[in-house]
Amino acid sequence: MSTASVSFRPGAVLADLLPASRVRDIALVVGGAALTGIAAQIAVPVPGSPVPVTGQTFAALLVGTAFGARRGFLALALYALVGMAGVPWFAGGTSGAGGASFGYVLGMLLAATVVGALARRGADRSVARTAGTMVLGSALIYAVGVPYLALSTGMSFGAAVAAGLTPFLLGDALKAALAMGVLPAAWKLVGRRG
Repeated sequence: MSTASVSFRPGAVLADLLPASRVRDIALVVGGAALTGIAAQIAVPVPGSPVPVTGQTFAALLVGTAFGARRGFLALALYALVGMAGVPWFAGGTSGAGGASFGYVLGMLLAATVVGALARRGADRSVARTAGTMVLGSALIYAVGVPYLALSTGMSFGAAVAAGLTPFLLGDALKAALAMGVLPAAWKLVGRRG
């Protein structure tokens, strides 16, 4: 079976375009964790918030969507475990599980899994479906991250929303717009080559 025919079978994600092997899957998982760690170093402090704006959430959603639920989950789990073990690749070069923003890391693990499952159902092949997928993924990150922020800092839930969600909505919209352009375009490019 050719690579082009594999790409169009129901349930395929972009990573499935590569020849299937255990080595491919391991490389994708390690590469996805590394990409997320590198993207986390793009960190801009937000006045009044212990959580910076990073490229980490975009990387996590992209990894989940491009790799599928299982590999996306494993990549983000590796990212979280290695960071908890002391590798300084969380936002701004931090590590460990106790920081105020660690809940967002846990939310990214959930989000990568869900957007990966949706991508297997074709949710990354059109602009509108990709937009919905990215919005849902971002909402899942916040659903875990904001309550964790409130608990870890002693903030009220309202203060945690003000510090850990509201300042990030514009950036998330820009990240979603980028994904809306990149993912469907990648599928169209594959279609032309197939």
